[in-house]
Amino acid sequence: MGQIDDVLRLLHGTFGADLVGAYEHGSAVLGGLKPHSDVDVLAVVRRPTAEAERRALVKGLLPVSGGGPRPVELTVVVETAVRPWRYPPVREFQYGEWLRDEYERGAVPAPEPSPDLAPLITMALDGDAPLFGPPPSRVFDAVPHADVVRAIVGSVPGLLGELDGDARNVVLTLARVWATAATGEIMPKDAAAAWALPRLPAEHRPVLARARAVYLGEQDERWDDLRPGLRPHAEFVASEIDRMSHSR
Repeated sequence: MGQIDDVLRLLHGTFGADLVGAYEHGSAVLGGLKPHSDVDVLAVVRRPTAEAERRALVKGLLPVSGGGPRPVELTVVVETAVRPWRYPPVREFQYGEWLRDEYERGAVPAPEPSPDLAPLITMALDGDAPLFGPPPSRVFDAVPHADVVRAIVGSVPGLLGELDGDARNVVLTLARVWATAATGEIMPKDAAAAWALPRLPAEHRPVLARARAVYLGEQDERWDDLRPGLRPHAEFVASEIDRMSHSR
C-alpha cells in the first residue's frame, strides 16, 4: 500500500476537502496485480483544477512512480463532468509513465475530453474498491456498454502509434480491446491474451504469447527476436477489431 498511501497523501494535500473520493481500477480490480501492473487510481474532485494544482501533482508523482516498485497512473475528474454521464467526459489530469519525458521537461497536463474514461469508470464501478470516499456507485453513473466499446475501439490508432516504444503494453491492450469488443467483458490483460491466442493465425501467436509471459513474470522482456512480427501482429488484431465493430 506504500505507493497508494503516497498518492492519497498527495491528493489530500493538493485538494483538501475538495477531494470527493479515490478509486482503484485496472489490474488491481481485474484479477489482481501482476509483476508488470501499474498502480491505477481514479480521483474525483468537486471543482475544476488549477494549473498550479496539476503542476503539484506532476511534481509529487514523478518520484512516487519512478522510484517505487510499480509505475503509477493517476486520473483526476470533476464529479459534475462524469455524473450525469455523457460521452466523452472531460478529464482534468492524467499522469502515466509513458508521459514522463514530457513532464520532466516541465509540461503540465490540461483538461481535455477523454473517451478512455468510459472503460476506466466501468472498471472502478465493477471493482468497487474505494481508497477514500463513498462507494463508486454513489459517485459515478453506469456507463452504457456502447460507449465503452466506442471508447476502446477508438483507442486503436493511438495504440498502433505507440507500438515501437511500448510493445508489451500495446500488444496486451490490443488483445483486451479485441476481447471486450467481442464479449462485452473488460478482462485482465493476461486473460484477454489467453482469449485471443487461439483466435490468432499461428504466425501471429508468438508476439502475444511473449507479451503475456513477460506480463506474468514468466519471461524476461526482449523483442529483438520477434520485432519483425510486431507490426504485422498488431495490424492483424486491429483489423479484427475493426471488422467486429463494423459487423455490430
